[in-house]
Amino acid sequence: MALLEQLKLLVNLARIDGDMAEREKSYIMNIGKANGFPESSVTTLFYASHEIIIPDNLSEEQRFNYIFSLVQLMKIDERLYQEEIKYCSRIASRLGYSQEVMFELLIHVKATSYNEEQKTLRQLVQKYIKK
Repeated sequence: MALLEQLKLLVNLARIDGDMAEREKSYIMNIGKANGFPESSVTTLFYASHEIIIPDNLSEEQRFNYIFSLVQLMKIDERLYQEEIKYCSRIASRLGYSQEVMFELLIHVKATSYNEEQKTLRQLVQKYIKK
């Protein structure tokens, strides 16, 4: 269920500016498909806002993937809105990161990233995990 909750968080973010762009939909669809989630199930998520649920048992890698995918989605339309940044900061905090992690990620995450960059970013955000 962690994937479903991640997809719902992404949908909420995409809906914040009132316009879910095709690139945003495609990004969310691709994450669902890559993880074996049926396309029809992902599509139904686009039509509503969802409660913010962060599963308790997420691994460190899953927590990073949640926040990384949110930041990538936020940057995919090449416009950053204050409400999007606030939303991602709240999610980062609930994932166990200090909200300052957003500044680091906004600087370093690109709309499209590669595995090597993700490894570097994983190490970089370690210092923002709340003790």
